[in-house]
Amino acid sequence: MIDDWTALAGDSPASRATRAELLARWSEPHRRYHTTAHLSAVLAAVDRLTAPEDGTGAGGAAAEGAGAEGAGAEGAGAEGAGERGAFDPVAVRLAAWFHDAVYEGRPGWDEERSAQLAQSRLPRCGVPAARVAEVARLVRLTAAHDRAEPGDRDAAVLCDADLAVLAGPGYDAYAAAVREEYAHVPDEAFRRGRAEVLRRLLNTPSLYRTRRGRELWEERARANLAAELAVLERR
Repeated sequence: MIDDWTALAGDSPASRATRAELLARWSEPHRRYHTTAHLSAVLAAVDRLTAPEDGTGAGGAAAEGAGAEGAGAEGAGAEGAGERGAFDPVAVRLAAWFHDAVYEGRPGWDEERSAQLAQSRLPRCGVPAARVAEVARLVRLTAAHDRAEPGDRDAAVLCDADLAVLAGPGYDAYAAAVREEYAHVPDEAFRRGRAEVLRRLLNTPSLYRTRRGRELWEERARANLAAELAVLERR
């Protein structure tokens, strides 16, 4: 992960300090799911979504670097998301680093503060203003993945990567960790709220916005969500 950050934001003293701050935030003791393991998983999912169809070259997007304007890599896995503009894999990966950097279990507020953190720290690392703005925009979109507009390729990749966990073999552990992060919420209130979230997700035409995301994860994710919902509804 250190190499990934350096490729994105350089190795200046400001960049190293920002990396250390982010890793410290992702390692806060109150976190159970939104940890460095989640950050690493999201970055790996971005690689899967943007790798060439033959499976080679995953992660090469990071080499565009902090000062590279208008990264031109199209990303084979992102083509299903449309044509909002040139896909910027560096912005997507930086947004992954920041998207849960502030996490206090306050949906919306957490993402806004995380976006503000990106706007404060990235200019010090030499990241161009346009890319900083894109990173902050993407971080804010993760508060409600359904707010991304059709054709928004950067958002499609980031949101799909963030939701890849829904299809994972460790889904039960993920759900348990989410419950631990909301330990302050009474059981019945959590059950109702969680069930509502699961129903909303299951009622969407597709959980994933990219073609590759749908191919990789859609079927398994829906099965996992439905299984958790069935358990909650029996309680």
